[in-house]
Amino acid sequence: MFSLYENLLRPLLFLQDPEKVHDTGVTVMRLIGNSKSLCALMTYWNLVRTQRPIQVLGLTFPNAIGLAAGMDKNGVCWRAGAAFGFGHVEIGTITAQKQPGNPRPRLFRYAKQRALVNRMGFNNDGAKAIASRLAKLQAYRGKRPIVLGINIGKSKLTPLEKAADDYVHSFRLLADYGDYFTINISSPNTPYLRELQKKRLLHDLLIPLLEIRKSRAHKLGQAPIPMLVKIAPDLTFRQIDAILDVILDLSFDGIVATNTTTQHALFSDTAIEKGGLSGKPLAKRSTEIVRYIHRATEGKLTIIGVGGIDDVTSASQKMDAGAQLVQIYTGFVYRGPSLPKTIAQGLAVRNEEWV
Repeated sequence: MFSLYENLLRPLLFLQDPEKVHDTGVTVMRLIGNSKSLCALMTYWNLVRTQRPIQVLGLTFPNAIGLAAGMDKNGVCWRAGAAFGFGHVEIGTITAQKQPGNPRPRLFRYAKQRALVNRMGFNNDGAKAIASRLAKLQAYRGKRPIVLGINIGKSKLTPLEKAADDYVHSFRLLADYGDYFTINISSPNTPYLRELQKKRLLHDLLIPLLEIRKSRAHKLGQAPIPMLVKIAPDLTFRQIDAILDVILDLSFDGIVATNTTTQHALFSDTAIEKGGLSGKPLAKRSTEIVRYIHRATEGKLTIIGVGGIDDVTSASQKMDAGAQLVQIYTGFVYRGPSLPKTIAQGLAVRNEEWV
């Protein structure tokens, strides 16, 4: 399947504008997700279930591989995740306000490096519209074969001092539909967003989110929805220590490591468009950060490893470094639709050998 996609289909797709191809992919996944019979058949064929269910964040994952945020920004095609073999899908990034994102072109391929650069700018329909869509799709917790994560971020026009209100607003609207939430403070394409990774600003952001989460859980008689923070790969270890201090002090659930990088010169001598770089060049750095967090916290935090995963080996490296789950996006673009199942099978065998 890899050779068919990489040698025949991908060259044809790569003749087209990257964002147009992305939109076509979302449409195809949406159509599959809307067809119960086709989706069920593909899920039966592709969804690998580990011998022992993966228990992370108080949730049960059929396998360790997930689709990272960025593919399904508007919550329209996540239902096809299981059909492609994903054990979880993270939709978004979703903001409180509807926003068009940055001007096009804003997505670029670098095939030689197996990389993408994007400066999308959190283009999405806004939390209210997406919550309504998820309600119509019956996206309630516990009623789907895989885990659904919701990634939320700050609206571009919202000042930093009001960021917490923005995130809380989105969480209130979307809380009924996500199995876990990722707090995105690390995209390089929303001005000043990465400032929220600073210790004081991060603390002030997370406190209101934890309070509304606790209040909601108490009111409904449920366990609090797990929350993770998504960080950048461009942080120093000292800066990561400051983030860990906040997360551990507040008993936050975990970290998604990592987002895209702006340090293009570290990976290529080719002139690259401005924006966040993802894909194979990011693999080593993101794995280093996963390993550092795991060691610094003595394994106390849940870590979802992201960055440069495009085969079983690169996924295993993240798991060996301390990640409990992994996610792909750019690798999915370059390796094709059979990649999730291939990785899930490889990780399942690896884990069973360790039992």
